[in-house]
Amino acid sequence: MPLGTLERSAPPFFKQGPSALSRLALYSALALFLMVADARFQLTGVLRQAVATVLYPVQWLMLQPVEFVAHGSGYFQSLRTAQEDADAARRNMVLMSQRANQADQLLQENARLRQLLNLRTRLANPSQAAQVLYDTADPYSRKVVVDQGQMAGVELGAPVLDESGVLGQVTRVHPFVSEVTLLIDRDQAIPVLNIRTGARGVAYGDPVAGHAGGMELRFMPANADVHEGDLLTTSGVDGVYPSGLPVAKVVRVERRADSAFARIYCAPVAGVQGARHVMLLKPMAERLPERPQAPPVAPARKGSRK
Repeated sequence: MPLGTLERSAPPFFKQGPSALSRLALYSALALFLMVADARFQLTGVLRQAVATVLYPVQWLMLQPVEFVAHGSGYFQSLRTAQEDADAARRNMVLMSQRANQADQLLQENARLRQLLNLRTRLANPSQAAQVLYDTADPYSRKVVVDQGQMAGVELGAPVLDESGVLGQVTRVHPFVSEVTLLIDRDQAIPVLNIRTGARGVAYGDPVAGHAGGMELRFMPANADVHEGDLLTTSGVDGVYPSGLPVAKVVRVERRADSAFARIYCAPVAGVQGARHVMLLKPMAERLPERPQAPPVAPARKGSRK
């Protein structure tokens, strides 16, 4: 073989360098050192900011088509939703107009009938607005605190309502705030009237019903005409709540053969879990006529027996 064609470099066996495992260990240690140094001393913070600044225009350009498509689809979706809401609002306005006309006619007929029968007119309770501040710290009761007190004319026992129905009753009055016991409190009871049947009853608070609180219509016979979906309103016989205010709806009725009473569970129509703005009414007891006193019973005379 000619001398010019001889390979003068070292064989590959002598120049392969460190092994792959050694390089892996070295690079792993270097990466770990850089991560620790960056976490402790923020060595790459400036470099990271510079890279982010350089890449921001590229990221912005790449996101523009996605945002355009998203905004376009959102625009058409919102337009369709707005049209549906507008149609629903028009239908509700027509329905509310019809109901308002019917309500005016019913009020006029009611007034004529009361005049004809010489009945006492229904009392219009004064009211005042209040805002719920916070829940009480007692975990065994369901009470809230409102921002109106004695200085605003709030009285003990005043009914409390929200936009849906009866919320509770004022049970403690302070100079600037008042404590309201909700209907779902275990110590709260309210006389109710079943709109469908006209039957009266008493609904008690049940704070553990459905894990969110509810009510129970107690002491109703097992064969009582009560069905799911029945609306219960205030009966007005207690002299505290005005009659006709929505209280609860029947959600479940259990009739047991071994019990003379039915288990009737109800759900309050008012927002007992998230009410923010409420109305405080004057108690009805102050505006009702006084009850007549019972005539004195004459003592029995001795020797009057024949």
